[in-house]
Amino acid sequence: MTSTSTLAAGHVGLNVTDLGRSLPFYADALGFEVLGEGKEDGRRFAFLGRDGTLALALWQQAGSAFDTTRAGLHHLAFEAASIDDVRAAEARLKDLGVDFAYDGVVAHREGAASGGIFFHDPDGTRLEIYAPSGAEESPAPSAAAPTCGFF
Repeated sequence: MTSTSTLAAGHVGLNVTDLGRSLPFYADALGFEVLGEGKEDGRRFAFLGRDGTLALALWQQAGSAFDTTRAGLHHLAFEAASIDDVRAAEARLKDLGVDFAYDGVVAHREGAASGGIFFHDPDGTRLEIYAPSGAEESPAPSAAAPTCGFF
């Protein structure tokens, strides 16, 4: 490799405690397709994506829920095309009883155009769906820190 400018984000791998619980959440609630799945006892996993492109790998190998005090993943953010798409995702997630960090769409910081919704998966992993614009009129939970930093 000659330059790091050729690097782009690839897929994300998450450890989960129960693939049978997490798979419907990511597939049904967030609209990912199952691209592949391993069902061997002790080696359960699922590859999820859209249009045949891998986006997320779930590995059933966690012994406990997400822990915000440990080093590693802070949160996983998904970009939507518009703030209307964010609100549609919010409605779908609310219907499923998902745990939200904030009520409704919030701005990434005070006065920012970008913003979204912040919620948790079945293991407590922090997730975000955001749009790059359209949140100008939405509140920011903190005037002093980025919204996505401390939820």
